[in-house]
Amino acid sequence: MEYHFDCTICGKCCYGQVPLTIKDALTFADRFPLAITWTPVGADNKYFEHTTKLGSLVNLSKRKEIGLRITPTAYIPPSLPCPELAEDNRCNIQDKKPSRCRTMPFSPYREESVQAELLIPREGWECEISEEAPVVYRDKKIVDRQDFKLEYEELLQQTDMLRRYADWLLASAPELMRELNRTSKKKGGGQVIVSFLSLIPHLPDVDISDFAAKQLPIVEEFIKKTAGASVLKKHHKHYKEYAADLAKTVKQHV
Repeated sequence: MEYHFDCTICGKCCYGQVPLTIKDALTFADRFPLAITWTPVGADNKYFEHTTKLGSLVNLSKRKEIGLRITPTAYIPPSLPCPELAEDNRCNIQDKKPSRCRTMPFSPYREESVQAELLIPREGWECEISEEAPVVYRDKKIVDRQDFKLEYEELLQQTDMLRRYADWLLASAPELMRELNRTSKKKGGGQVIVSFLSLIPHLPDVDISDFAAKQLPIVEEFIKKTAGASVLKKHHKHYKEYAADLAKTVKQHV
């Protein structure tokens, strides 16, 4: 079976958070407000096995284990656009945009054989899926899979580092395990948001002061963008707490 798809530059997919590789997160530290999202995936979920391959496996109790998707993320509210989305809906960093954006509409966070539903535009999106659009997916295979392959390989390469980080943080922050347990029981799933600063000490050759100095201005921008909006209070709270830690980090290393 064949599936057709083409981008119409409607800009609708450029709203909300974006999962990033560690490499992309560090590259765009001065452009995106970052966080680490921890997404529990139950053993009965069809993406459980693939999640544990790219993420981690955690025992919540003797009888319950979950897969964990641990993802560096451009942490942006669903109602706000990417900071690099121009007024004409084009990307300001088109030639060097993150691998997640290059691979769209496909996603290596699921097996290549189950990508078809990602080609169905979400409500309000204006993607072209008629036969006039190019064939992009055939017989459960991506036709031009270079970007998909590159992103998937980057995700695989960072798994060991993220697993060590996860083991350390879960051991040192018991409340995180309790929060993951609560989140795993929510209907429809959910995620736990953790400061990106918690990952930096585990990344070789990353200057934490330089990173914090790059992050602070963009995080302060998002504090302003989310101020006074009740539906964005969770994001606003995270940005304020994160900005305080970033400012403290910068000051300590002056």
